Amino acid sequence: MTSTRSGSQRRHLASSPFKPRVEPDVENFEVDDRVSHQALGLGRVVGTESSAVTVNFGTRTMRIPSPFHKLEKL
Repeated sequence: MTSTRSGSQRRHLASSPFKPRVEPDVENFEVDDRVSHQALGLGRVVGTESSAVTVNFGTRTMRIPSPFHKLEKL
């Protein structure tokens, strides 16, 4: 059985010849922010959590977990 650790942060040794992985900045969203999603279109943030935002896209409301790769603040 294989295990993935996508949510955990890996330790970087100082003696490693490889550069440490750069974590992308997580954008902070607030209620009433206008956003654009690559697949769902324009929407408005209606709720926030520590690891997700809830966005109303007009025809449906979606909870989008962090990281917000396809979500852009307008």
